[in-house]
Amino acid sequence: MACRLVEEVITMSEWSVAEPRKLSFDEPVSELHVRIVDGTVNVVGTDEGSARLEVSRIEGPPLVVTHRDGALTVAYEDLPWKGFLKWLDRKGWRRSAVVSLAVPAGTRVEVGVVSAAAVVSGLDGRAEVKGVSGDTTLVRLTGPVRTDTVSGNVEAQALTGDLRFNSVSGDLTVVEAGSSVKADSVSGSMIVDLDPAGRPTDISLTSVSGEIAIRLPHPADAQVEANTASGSVSNAFEDLRVSGHWGSKRITGRLGTGSGSLKATTVSGSIALLRRPPLEDGPWEAGAAPAGEPAGPRDNSPSGDGSAGDGSAPGPDAGTTDKKVL
Repeated sequence: MACRLVEEVITMSEWSVAEPRKLSFDEPVSELHVRIVDGTVNVVGTDEGSARLEVSRIEGPPLVVTHRDGALTVAYEDLPWKGFLKWLDRKGWRRSAVVSLAVPAGTRVEVGVVSAAAVVSGLDGRAEVKGVSGDTTLVRLTGPVRTDTVSGNVEAQALTGDLRFNSVSGDLTVVEAGSSVKADSVSGSMIVDLDPAGRPTDISLTSVSGEIAIRLPHPADAQVEANTASGSVSNAFEDLRVSGHWGSKRITGRLGTGSGSLKATTVSGSIALLRRPPLEDGPWEAGAAPAGEPAGPRDNSPSGDGSAGDGSAPGPDAGTTDKKVL
């Protein structure tokens, strides 16, 4: 039997949602907190002053919705934000929810997912996403962004704010990154494609066994220091020096005026520094690569299929990454 959707304007401060439902909030929303298990969370920023919530599917215990002092919360009662990444479902309930929210673009957003996917787009305020095993997609965010995952992957596109990423085994893929990206992972790979129109870069990537690939605009301005204890290195810039033949290897030097900073460190993972084609060659199109350059990632915005997709295999100059490459 088809689920019945109920739409109401909420005036009370708390609501229990145990069935598919649409809710509208006339009072201002400046903060959003969402925490779910299994399913999907989709948060989009809008120019409207009000917020809207749709729970299109829900199984198991109800979601508790509260709206107090500008803070809107959609979460399970037994799933707190504190200690979120260490949460265990001691009650053993089977639960799942598909939640979509439209909030003012300036809203500060916190999203926590366990075995669920999260898509966050179109926000100007600060955004923070925590995921245990669910994947996260970030699109067109202008404020600072922080993501913490255990094994979930993070894919980001057209970020202009600072990005902070921490993971155990999740991969990070960033297309058109802003000026600052700082990421740490144990075994996850990192692929960062810098926006050629961005400010001077501040990139710091660290991994134990994960691979790192960075594509820089040409010409670029950065002081470069990349180190690996036992992994391989690949460098597409004549102005950079590669040293070390056995064991540890380094890529060092200055590109342009050296106004930015690029640091990459791994223990056993490979490091590849790739070069964007010059701007006068025309825009770079996903899936179509110039000679000597690897193919680029496909669109990973919510209007697509939600995945970054694998590019073509890199050529001899493109690095040694064998996962997703630029």
